[in-house]
Amino acid sequence: MSETNNLILSMKDIDKRFTGVHALKGVDFDLYEGEIHSLVGENGAGKSTLMKALTGIYPKDSGEILYMGKSFTPGNPKEVLEMGIGIIHQELNMMDHLTVAQNIFIGRESTKLGGLLLDENIQNNRCSELFGKLKMDIDPLEMLGNLTVGKQQMVEIAKAVSHDLKILILDEPTAALTETEINELFTIMRDLADKGVGMIYISHRMDEINRITERVTVLRDGEYVGTRNTTDVTKEDIISMMVGRVIYEEPKAESNMPADAEIVLQVDELNAGRMVRDISFTLRRGEILGFAGLMGAGRTETARAIFGADKIESGRIKINGKIVNISSPMDAVSHGIGYLSEDRKRYGLATGLSVTDNAILASYNMYEHGLFIHAKHIEKVTREFVDKLKIKTPSLDQLLKNLSGGNQQKVVIAKWLIKNSDILIFDEPTRGIDVGAKSEIYTLMNELVKEGKSIIMISSELQEILRMSDRIVVMCEGKITGELPIEGATQERIMKYATLPGQE
Repeated sequence: MSETNNLILSMKDIDKRFTGVHALKGVDFDLYEGEIHSLVGENGAGKSTLMKALTGIYPKDSGEILYMGKSFTPGNPKEVLEMGIGIIHQELNMMDHLTVAQNIFIGRESTKLGGLLLDENIQNNRCSELFGKLKMDIDPLEMLGNLTVGKQQMVEIAKAVSHDLKILILDEPTAALTETEINELFTIMRDLADKGVGMIYISHRMDEINRITERVTVLRDGEYVGTRNTTDVTKEDIISMMVGRVIYEEPKAESNMPADAEIVLQVDELNAGRMVRDISFTLRRGEILGFAGLMGAGRTETARAIFGADKIESGRIKINGKIVNISSPMDAVSHGIGYLSEDRKRYGLATGLSVTDNAILASYNMYEHGLFIHAKHIEKVTREFVDKLKIKTPSLDQLLKNLSGGNQQKVVIAKWLIKNSDILIFDEPTRGIDVGAKSEIYTLMNELVKEGKSIIMISSELQEILRMSDRIVVMCEGKITGELPIEGATQERIMKYATLPGQE
């Protein structure tokens, strides 16, 4: 971005209230053409609300927006997009059963014979030209559902750019991408910046901010904290601005697990589909067992098989020394296993229900008395865990979809603690949540193992694996390729096992 670039967006003193929540309190934000500007803050800080006020999803209560030097009142999202402001949401919103080209031009299809028929050839050619400009190697005729998540993300970006954007908002765009796909995304972003597109980059990944952005604006509790050049601040500076306190992220030096801790879970030669082959490991009481590996290594598939979500072909599972038969999640729950899925909104939560309903989702039978439900007992236990886990919610009746990602994750944890599960499988427990909420979940996990719970933690973040684990199991291509005590574990050693199939 050149110092002579024009200011294309100025948001001044933006205020927004919802029932019981003052979401934005006089927030400022600006963007220059060709700039990649990071917007960061804890979950619930107001980032999404500010972007929704810009894109016409929410009307602002007060404040002023200038776009291209003129006063701007966003209408609906379609009108805003047509005016050159597009957003790529964290959760992609496309149709798997249509081709790539059909997804990009849906609602703007190429036609012939006066609009009576679709002209797929012209549409596919338009798509190819668009990909050529963006240097994307994607077949316009491929069904979207056949693409990786990373390629689908690229298609979503191409769709937005096809509207001749001036501003592109990217909300957690790298959350589900491999390192190679992240590099491809950043190449495309830099190319768009060179063409004058201003980008607002929302991410919880501190390491990416210095890689791709030029300025960073921090929000905290709905308020504007400040804007800095990314070359002038450290990761620790940004985190301190976000949370108002110092958060330490040092690797664990040694295991906190008692030396004589008994084995609570033993898995022997487990096979379940292509990605779970001859898996054997143990989990001890009071232990955090980290599962590391690259995307597609089979970690989630292993967790799903143990939890009964996927069918086991062969192998043996012992809990507290006894062989158990787990053929469904209900079986797993009855044996004291709780599973926090990596896709919490799809498998872990009912976002249209209240905090209370979600918290006791696995435990309703504990509060039944014939045809009646002990509502007061349910309210009491929910309040206890909302307080214990510091879940931020205006009330227990609040719909879960209105909570931040970090607080939603805590509700899933509360669900399994209320059920009193002794073995907890945490699959990507901090994906998509901010550093403050991460720190709180780390503290909670350490408290749980001190109380005698045992945790399997699957994570793609090596720093997280090294910070939390007592022992690390590494997988590659459906097999366990290495096991490391935390005392001798390094990122390099983990990656060695994660990239060498069959390595022992």
